[in-house]
Amino acid sequence: MKNDQFINLDNLSPASGSRRKKVRKGRGPASGKGRTSTRGRGGSGHRAGSTIKSGFEGGQMPLMRRLPKRGFSNKSFQEKIEIINVGDLQEKCRSGETVTPEKLKEKKMIKGKGKVKILGHGEIKKKLKVSGCDLSKRAEEKIKKAGGDLEIIG
Repeated sequence: MKNDQFINLDNLSPASGSRRKKVRKGRGPASGKGRTSTRGRGGSGHRAGSTIKSGFEGGQMPLMRRLPKRGFSNKSFQEKIEIINVGDLQEKCRSGETVTPEKLKEKKMIKGKGKVKILGHGEIKKKLKVSGCDLSKRAEEKIKKAGGDLEIIG
């Protein structure tokens, strides 16, 4: 094999067409990008450091302010539910332990900003006593099958 077929530090170069030259704006009229430097003819966008808020329509009343506001959103009243899986309880809880929202918050398994619901994803083999949490049907079955107790507050 010839020596020029190997890649060495002295013959490295990017693939042809993979690198493009930077456009040099504001370098005279002959460059095609001179004078206004692609910024148009005056106004706030012509000046350095200018940014225009999204939705700004040049002083015209913006569309979002022209449209009527109607309806009701229930988002501010929605219940915050924190979800935890049975598999997480298997990892982080000891056998015979009582699982409550307060203890889950102490262990940093939840943030403690709403109700806690335990879902049935994962396997559990430890006997746990669960109280003060909502449970899915599958989670209930798995905890009972493992020999745990449930204290459902309805």
